[in-house]
Amino acid sequence: MNDRLPPLTALRAFEAAARHMSFSRAADELNVTPAALSFQIKSLEEHLGAPVFRRLNRAVELTEEGQLLAPGVSDGFDALQSAWRAVKRRLNSATLTVTAGPAFTAKWLAPKLFSFAKENPDIELRFSAGLGLIDFARGDVDVAIRFGQEFDPQLYSRTLIDEWMAPMMSPELAKNVTEVADLQKMTLLHQEDIDFLKPPANWRAYFAAAQVPYIEEHGPRFSQADHAVDAALAGGGVVLGRLSLAATYLGDGRLVMPIRHRLPTGASYRIVCPKGHETRPQVARFIEWVVREIAGMNTVAQDARFLLRKPDE
Repeated sequence: MNDRLPPLTALRAFEAAARHMSFSRAADELNVTPAALSFQIKSLEEHLGAPVFRRLNRAVELTEEGQLLAPGVSDGFDALQSAWRAVKRRLNSATLTVTAGPAFTAKWLAPKLFSFAKENPDIELRFSAGLGLIDFARGDVDVAIRFGQEFDPQLYSRTLIDEWMAPMMSPELAKNVTEVADLQKMTLLHQEDIDFLKPPANWRAYFAAAQVPYIEEHGPRFSQADHAVDAALAGGGVVLGRLSLAATYLGDGRLVMPIRHRLPTGASYRIVCPKGHETRPQVARFIEWVVREIAGMNTVAQDARFLLRKPDE
């Protein structure tokens, strides 16, 4: 048996035609004529010694041999593309693509980017705000900042912030607050984007940890934490604010914490990338910059005390 592979152009023609189930659409994708694509597939079939398509009236379908061949060929081209992209990315030291969650991007990262750009004028920084899973092999992202309680051990991962939460409000609202029970008289702002945390990190958990009865779930709900922070900044209520999103406003006095009890979340922000990529010059410089910038955040409210949760909370 001759296991020699057919020409790469023939395999590419087959992969595109099998994916589209159309010779004409595959030809358009590969920028060749339908006749040229048909010739490449016929060449592959001669090399294989069996047809891979049944030619029907204005349609094609895979033969059993074609069905067996298609997944492997598709995976092979995906692997080639990933390897090529990885090498090109490593050779490109002028561009850095970063992704982070929308709230963290809006409230912390984006306002500080001028500092990174000023220190690193030779690096073109590109941004992608999102919460989706990242496929570093297939995507164009170089490094990600993610929030959660579990992280992929196969990736390089460095903790940036061990997140906590505390009641935060405008200075005007804070005039009427001296103890946790006072919060029950106010508009409580709820955040749904952290409902996945276990144990929960919400107002019910905060009042339980403070051993103060939680009367009812009142107040508006926000799908994004940064919108809840904006409402608190406008004096619209009290947010159970996260350090990462509110540190700037606590530092300049636009938000205050009249009650110095904070709730641990058990979650953290981490910077992640494929192992080995953390030493790439532009990635290493970005990690160093983020760590340095966040060091100042961790000094905010150092005298605040953590609430102790009960084991069953």
